[in-house]
This record gives sequence, structure tokens and C-alpha cells, in this order.
Amino acid sequence: MDDQNKNLILATALSFLVILVWFVLFPPPEPEVPLDAPAPEQTTGSGGETIPAAPTEAASAPLSTEPQTTAVPLENAPRIAIETPRLTGSVSLIGGRIDDLKLKDYRTTLEEGAPIVTMLSPQGNNDAYYALQGWAPGAGIDPAAVPGPDTEWTLKNGETLSVDSPITLSWDNGAGQIFERTIAVDQNYMFSLTQSVANNGNAPISVAPYGMIVQHTTPDDLENFFILHEGAVAMADEELAETDWDEVSEAELNPKWGRQAIVKEDVTSGWIGFTDHFWQAILIPLAGQTFDQALTYDARTDIYRAVTRMPTQTVAAGASVSITTQLFAGAKEWAMLREYESQGVPKFIDSIDWGWFFFLTKPIFWLLHELNKLIGNMGWAIIGLTLIIKAILFPLAYKSYVSMAKMKELQPQMEKLKEQAGDDRQKMQQGMMELYKKEKVNPAAGCLPILLQIPIFFSLYKVIFVTIELRHAAFFGPFQDLSAPDPTSLLNFFGLLPFQGPEAGSIMALIFIGILPLLLGISMWLQQKLNPAPTDPTQQMIFAWMPWVFMFMLGSFASGLVVYWIANNTITFTQQYLIMRSQGYTPDVFGNIKSGFSRKSKSDTE
Repeated sequence: MDDQNKNLILATALSFLVILVWFVLFPPPEPEVPLDAPAPEQTTGSGGETIPAAPTEAASAPLSTEPQTTAVPLENAPRIAIETPRLTGSVSLIGGRIDDLKLKDYRTTLEEGAPIVTMLSPQGNNDAYYALQGWAPGAGIDPAAVPGPDTEWTLKNGETLSVDSPITLSWDNGAGQIFERTIAVDQNYMFSLTQSVANNGNAPISVAPYGMIVQHTTPDDLENFFILHEGAVAMADEELAETDWDEVSEAELNPKWGRQAIVKEDVTSGWIGFTDHFWQAILIPLAGQTFDQALTYDARTDIYRAVTRMPTQTVAAGASVSITTQLFAGAKEWAMLREYESQGVPKFIDSIDWGWFFFLTKPIFWLLHELNKLIGNMGWAIIGLTLIIKAILFPLAYKSYVSMAKMKELQPQMEKLKEQAGDDRQKMQQGMMELYKKEKVNPAAGCLPILLQIPIFFSLYKVIFVTIELRHAAFFGPFQDLSAPDPTSLLNFFGLLPFQGPEAGSIMALIFIGILPLLLGISMWLQQKLNPAPTDPTQQMIFAWMPWVFMFMLGSFASGLVVYWIANNTITFTQQYLIMRSQGYTPDVFGNIKSGFSRKSKSDTE
């Protein structure tokens, strides 16, 4: 077996390894909820929401609060409408919750009339998900005298929450303190919440402002795909932490918080919340505010919480204090997150899961985004990105293909060395090395472009899978979602017959592949035909099957990734053909194809 064929087999093995590793799914195990889990020490409200106690020097244990009740059931709560160019929903006056939010720009599917995406949903739904703000009680004030998750607020100002039209909620505890909450929203997905308390009593009080995002049970629409982070995401003093749902549910009991919790104290700059494939809800204290971050889990009720708690505020008699925080609830759009980052939200762009190859995924996505803006079509932008990547790698590719062409010229001399060495492998290897040195040929050069393609392939796959800009991005004809598998199928002759193909992800879809995977297999097969088939029968079998195995393996991948691979193969074929011709070796593509069929016919005859 000559070194060039060894290189090809190595490249094939590496490519198979890449695809197999990235094709395998690793769904996280379902969290086990202990049947005898103790009740949390601090609960309030009908949903079991925790009020994090205001930290005091005198108290070493969290303050306990009794559940509050309201005259109005949550499902019948009075509401204030939210209406902006990109959002619709409502704020519940029970608890002042932002718990009903839908995204106008996004629909659940591409089908006509599909509902718009639900971002937040109120308690009582199967997958309740909402945001709360409040004050944790400290010294000088009874826990029942602070507004809780079930407190019924009064609308003081405003009618509908919209851009440039905030609303103000008010609550008088009847003990001398008046609490107010002003909620504003911008033209995208950022809410600004200002909480204030006026102490009209005769003695000072201590309270600690907090924010909370509550998720009832693990979301039922998780992708459970190992390349995508789903769960909690936090930035604490420029340190990013991505915590899976099961990591939160398996956290150790934290006595200060009265339940299982992952806590980061005295954060001076950052944010915390929950994220999934394309959407996220994030609590963002303003710059300069010191706060504690916590991810908590209540095993009894199966509720997750992301909490920010600011330091205790002492409000003297006759005085008042206020504090402003932000809440992001919407789509993880790259350009918008960058804009918020420029406005003071630290490293907000990292709430997108860029992965280990972030140094590649970020610039690749930036280039893809800019090409899409220029061209106006994400499919052509992917092809343009492929051209640019191939142009950047061209110097290495040139050296590789020149080396391959020289290896072809050395083929007769290598065969002569094999005859002279016979079964003496050491003599054979020594002779080959002397030949390579004399002719200045590097036999490993052919693998370098393929090795460089591995991290690029990883990064592009990550970009296509995790970024919302690829969601429902159209190419042409039937390819209206480049983040989804090819919708065409051999079963309905690529859409020409009047019935739908098999459902994506099914065994039938894997067998009856679409036109893009078929083009991928053909492009790989043609690329092979630039060189004669190896004489070794084992190598012949490997190379004969490789394009078609890849074709079926990649058939269920995002169609945008398959478009990239087809474009990459086509450009590689053209580059290699022209470079090999420039070195005096003209690949006999049609001859190699013909000889392949001839060998197959001969084998069938025998």
C-alpha cells in the first residue's frame, strides 16, 4: 500500500469519525424527583415561588414567610395589555407578573396560519414560564407587608404597555409603606423595571430588591442535542456559565436559600436566566449594581428559578428608594444582542451558544450574516462563504494538490521499489523516504486540507444549528428552511408526484433521501474519480462505498450544511483538476469512471 493511499484512508477515517461523533445524539437523563423531598423553607404564593430573604448581619438563617392568598384566582387576574411592533401579551396585576408574551415576528412552523411563538406563559399552563420582581423582607418590616407573587397590584398610570408608553403599578401595605413598579419596553425585547418603596412609617425598614424568572418543570420542547446548550446561562464578572437543567436539579442544598441552589455572590457585572434553542429570558441588573446570582430548584414542585438579589436597602422613615433592572425576553438575534451589548449589557452576544470553537463560529457567522445582507438569500450566502473559505485555504490546498500530482509521477518508481524490496518492509520504507527526500515530496500534505476542514465543518454546523438567522431561512423552491433537513424525497420523485415525502427524522426519510444529499454523494464520487482506483481490493471497497455512505449519513443534517458540503466538493474538484493539470498530470476523470464500471461488470461476470 503506497503512502498516498494511506493518506486517503486516513482522511476517510477522520471524516467518518467527524460525522459519526457529530451525528450521535446524547439526550440528558430525566431528573429524578425524590418522593420524600422536604418542603422548601421559604415559599410564598400559589405557585410556590421563593422570596429570597434579605441578607442581614443579625440573621444567619433565611426568614420564613407565610403563603399569601388573594381574592382573585390567577386565571381570572386583571391584566394590562402589552402591544409593541414585535411583542403582544399582557402583564398580570396578580404579582405584577410578566407572564403572557408572544413574538410577532416568528411562527412555530412554515405552514400557512401557524401560530406565533409563545415566549412566556402564565401559571396554570403545563409549561408555565414567567418573570417576577419584588422586595425580600428584612429587619423592621413584617413579611406580609411586602408585595409577593400573589399580591394584587393597582394600575396607577398608563393603559397599554407599549414603546414610549410605560405603565406604573402601585400597592399600599396599609402599614405605612407604598410600593410602586414602573414597567417600560423598547422596540425589541427589552423590558425596564423600576421598583420603589416609600416609607411613610415611623421607623426604618430593610428590604432587598430581587428579580426572578420561573420555569415550571423542564420544558417539553427541548432539542436534547449535544451540540446545543439548553438550560440556564449566566455571565458573572466576564465569566460565562452554561448550566444544564439536570445540573440545576442535582445541585446541593443551600441553607441560605432554603433549597437546592447554585449561587454566585457579589457579582458586579452580569446577567442570568434561561435559554433554549432560539429564545431566552434573562435578568440584567444595571451596570454598577452588586448582586447575587442564584439558580434554584424545588424538588417538591419541580420548579426552576433564576434569581438576582440586590443588597439590602435601609429605608429611613419618610424616605424612599428605587432600583432599576432589565428583563430580556425574546429571540436570540445576533445583531440585536450586539446592540444591547454596546448599550452596556456585558458580553450579551455570548448568550448564543457558540461552543468550543467560538474563535471560528463567531467570525464565520459574522461573515455569513454580512453575505446574507449583501445577497439577500441565505443559501447563496452559504455558497459565497464556501468560496471565501476555499480562497483563504487555497495556498495550503495548492501545495497539497501539487504534492499529490508529484506523487502520481513517482508511481512507477514506487512500484519498482516494491518489487526490489519484496517482503522487506523496512527496506521498502527506507527507499520510499529517500525517494521523497530526493524529489522533495511530502506524502502527508494531502491530508492537511481535510484536517483543516474538520474544525470549519464543526463550526459551520454549529452556526447553522444554533443561530436563529438560519431558522426558516429560504434558499429556493422547496428549500424554505436551511436549518431543517432536505424536504424533498426519492419517494415522491423530489416533489414531482402529488404526495408528501416521509417525515423528517424517520427511517423512511433516511432511506428515501432528498435531492441535496444525492448531489452530495455524486459530488464526492466525482471527486474520487480524479485519481485511478487503488489496486488493493480493500481500498477499492472503502472508496467505492464512501460517497454513498456519506450521502445517507448527511441526509438528515440541516440542508444548509449539505449545501455547504456540495459547494465545497465542487470547488475542491475544480481546484484539484486545474492544479494537477498545471503540474503536467491530466486526470482522466471519464476513464476512471469507465474503468470503475468495467471492474464492476467483470466482478459480476465472475
